[in-house]
Amino acid sequence: MDKEALKIPKKLKHVKIWVHPEGPVVGGIYLYCQSDRHEGEEQPVEAMNSPEPFFVLRGGNDDDLRFYNKNAVVRLEYSADPGEERPAGCVELGTRLHLMDGSTLEGVIREMLVPEHARLFDYVNIFEDRFVRLFMEDRLVTLVNKAYIVRVTPLDH
Repeated sequence: MDKEALKIPKKLKHVKIWVHPEGPVVGGIYLYCQSDRHEGEEQPVEAMNSPEPFFVLRGGNDDDLRFYNKNAVVRLEYSADPGEERPAGCVELGTRLHLMDGSTLEGVIREMLVPEHARLFDYVNIFEDRFVRLFMEDRLVTLVNKAYIVRVTPLDH
């Protein structure tokens, strides 16, 4: 049997993750070439907010595969792809996140939210999403695990 025939086409996205208690790890995560939620490729926020408890991270070489528990990931950073930075019709919420390790992250949350739930408080309380997506400077996107957020402060942007 041809093992290649059983593979699902995926794309490797370069990321940096902070894992508790390991610290920062650099590698790549695998994303589907076609999202099941929209046209185009799967985005890292979709992969990290999917129900599976583990994800695959490929280190510096093909033999360095690791399976990380999403609950242990404090945050994940990557460079935004064109079109991801400013989706049309999205709500923008200036935000400061205070994390358990004492770090503070500032940026803008850009998401499609219904008007009656378009406040920062509403967004951080979305039950099914484990990670908050924060757009920062220089096309940097940070996905932050809600379990590691101590406090959220709204900012004017």
